[in-house]
Amino acid sequence: MDITRSYKKEIAPESRAFLNDVFSWMGLGLALTAVVSYFVATTPSIMEMFFTETGPSMLGYIVTFAPIGFVLVMSFAFQKLSYGTLVLLFALYAGLMGLSLSFIFMVYTSESIYSTFGISAGMFGAMGLIGYLTKTDLTKMGNILLMALIGVIIAGVVNMFMHSSVMGYIISFVSVLIFCGLTAYDVQKIKNLSEDHSIDSYNKSKLGIMGALTLYLDFINLFLAMLRLFGNRK
Repeated sequence: MDITRSYKKEIAPESRAFLNDVFSWMGLGLALTAVVSYFVATTPSIMEMFFTETGPSMLGYIVTFAPIGFVLVMSFAFQKLSYGTLVLLFALYAGLMGLSLSFIFMVYTSESIYSTFGISAGMFGAMGLIGYLTKTDLTKMGNILLMALIGVIIAGVVNMFMHSSVMGYIISFVSVLIFCGLTAYDVQKIKNLSEDHSIDSYNKSKLGIMGALTLYLDFINLFLAMLRLFGNRK
């Protein structure tokens, strides 16, 4: 109890509010994604618009790749976008991710999706706690992980043509390690940002949305990698 109180005393109210906002927005984004995904997956008439037995429809491909555009806009136009616009884009992004991820209910059993989600949440929470509490600077590790992520993305594109199950398994395993590490790195980065008093409150609020997006991406990618490794296919 004393340890908990001491940690609370160490965190300035402004920093605590910023961290609460980041994790709250992340949680809302994940909740929206989950609701949309489940609704689409359990509504055959809507599901058929995006996914067929042979794969995604043209509309399905658009929905699958559209979220990338939202991330790019939010990242590169951050300075020009208002706080309200960033919130709207984040909400639209989370909704589109729900649409694109609804296909997992066609591939995996509901039980394995829910259990993998729970395990991923536990891993994410543990790595986030490590990133928050550690005194070690994780910057170098983060840079290495980002380079490794680029390598995994390239390997994934190559494997789309090779269709190698072994390579797919290796990519998924490495992805779990990468996103576990990135979670710790990003949480530490967000914690450091919360303690930076040189940023005005308005821009800090905008950075909070970007922080939520970063952690959202860490979790979603960790979850999908875990699902590819341990999910029970139908």
